[in-house]
Amino acid sequence: MNHLNIIKEITPLTTSDCFTIFERKKQDFDFPLHYHEEMELNFISNASGARRVVGDHIEEIGDAELVLVGSNLPHVWETYKLAGKEIHEVTIQFHKDLFDEKFLRRNQLRVVREMFEKSKCGILFSNETAAAVGPRLIRLKKKHGFDSVLELMSILHDLSTSRDMRTLSDATFSNAEFSYKSRRVEKVMEYINANFDKPVNLAEVAKIASMTEVSFSRFFKSRTGTSFIDSLTEIRLGHASRKLIDTTEAVAEVAYNCGFNNISNFNRIFKKKKGCTPKEFRESLSGKRIFV
Repeated sequence: MNHLNIIKEITPLTTSDCFTIFERKKQDFDFPLHYHEEMELNFISNASGARRVVGDHIEEIGDAELVLVGSNLPHVWETYKLAGKEIHEVTIQFHKDLFDEKFLRRNQLRVVREMFEKSKCGILFSNETAAAVGPRLIRLKKKHGFDSVLELMSILHDLSTSRDMRTLSDATFSNAEFSYKSRRVEKVMEYINANFDKPVNLAEVAKIASMTEVSFSRFFKSRTGTSFIDSLTEIRLGHASRKLIDTTEAVAEVAYNCGFNNISNFNRIFKKKKGCTPKEFRESLSGKRIFV
C-alpha cells in the first residue's frame, strides 16, 4: 500500500461535541483512503461485492457489516465488484478520549477498553452482531442529548461483549500514534480551540507553554507529530468543515469566522487538504450529519 496516497481527513467534530452521526444512501463509494484522529463505527448494508481496506487488510464484503476503526488507522470502502445497488451507510465518529482513561480502567468498562485497544487494528463484528446493532445505530439519530450519549455507550458496551469479533490489520501496521501526554501541549490545544477564530501566533502560545519559540516549536512537533502552524490550520479547517455542513454562511464568511483572513488562501488550503473546494465539499454532503 502506498502511504503517499493516504489523506488525513479533518472531520467536522469539534472538542465540544461527543459524536457525530452521518447517514447516507448512495450508489458507490467515492471517498479515498484516509485516516483521522477520531474513532469510527461504520454500519454498511446492501453492499455485497464492495471491498474494505483497513490498515494492511483488504477484503471483499458481504451484504451487511459493522466495523470499528481506531484512531489514525487508514481505511476505505471501495465499489470494487458492487453491482448497482443502493448502499445504506451509517457512520458514527467520536473522539478517542470521549471516555476518560481513568473511567476506562474501572472494572465495568474493562471490556470496552480492551475493544478500543483492538480497534487500533480495526475490528469486524460478526454478521449476527451487525444484524442486531445496525438498526440501533440507524435509530440513534432520533435520540437527543444525553439519551443519545447513553445509547452510544450501551451500543459500545454490547459490541465489546459480542462474540466472534475479528481484528483486521496487522498490529505492526499503524499510522504513528501521538498522544498529548503533556500538560503544556494540552494547555496550548485548549487555547487554540478557544481562539481559532482570532489571529494566533507562535509567540503567544510559546508564552502559554513558558518556553522560547524555538524550543516550543521543537517540543510541540515531537509531542504531536505536526508543526504548530499545521495543527492550528487543521483545527480551523475542522471548524470550517463543520460550518459548511451546519450553516448557510457564505464560504468567505466561513473562512473569516474560522481565522482565515484571505479567501483564496482558505480555498487553496481546503482543496489541498480535502481534495475539493469548500463549495464542492458543501454540495457533496447530501447526507445529513447530526452532532451530539
